[in-house]
Amino acid sequence: MIGAPPSSPPAARVRNLTKTYGAGQALVRALDDVSLDIGAGEFTAVMGPSGSGKSTLMHCCAALDRADSGEVLIGEQDITRLKDKALTRLRRDEIGFVFQSYNLVPTLTAEENIKLPMAIAGRRPDAEWYDDVIATVGLGDRLGHKPNELSGGQQQRVAVARALASRPRIVFADEPTGNLDSRSGAEVLELLRRSVDDYDQTIVMVTHDPVAAAYTDRVVFLADGRVVDELRDPTREQVLDVMNRMAEQAPEQIPTT
Repeated sequence: MIGAPPSSPPAARVRNLTKTYGAGQALVRALDDVSLDIGAGEFTAVMGPSGSGKSTLMHCCAALDRADSGEVLIGEQDITRLKDKALTRLRRDEIGFVFQSYNLVPTLTAEENIKLPMAIAGRRPDAEWYDDVIATVGLGDRLGHKPNELSGGQQQRVAVARALASRPRIVFADEPTGNLDSRSGAEVLELLRRSVDDYDQTIVMVTHDPVAAAYTDRVVFLADGRVVDELRDPTREQVLDVMNRMAEQAPEQIPTT
């Protein structure tokens, strides 16, 4: 099992997680007995080729999908055993999620989008923390603007602020820079990095980009639904080396007739 160093207790623990789709000859094993610890207060990237199980792992850990077997613990709660109502509460209180496509409500202002999950839950944001989040994302003068009045990078920063505003135990980000140009992507990555360094946030990010991975503390590599390697304090070049090695070791695709 690949895990965090002893000095960093896990914010999330994955044990023997398996997830399949389809049946018979069409069966796809998206996750194959995955075990993994996510260190608290760390920025972790999950990488691998297309179809390796990255997003499936993310969605199972974030309680957006259910695995066939195995366990996912967020803190001390085994989310695989929770009923729908308890899962909804856990997603609201313990988990933040940043989507590649922003997922902002177009009729709401930036501030209303940020506060929306807490408003639905009938909660008010902690004023000091909320002010810190807004200062960190650098959107204080854009809070009254609607998404179509913001750039892609600004919209994604609103989405990050929404994920952070409730002070979740862990934030999952699925290709958060995938729709952004390099400058806007760097802004979002620096924001995620600061939220870890300055506020001890735990972030797990799926990415295919070695440059994005170099912002993290740790990269976990998946192939064919299994954890196959990891790097700590990665550089772009180290990530590229591992990805190239994985590509060389991948079995050749045999054409079907």
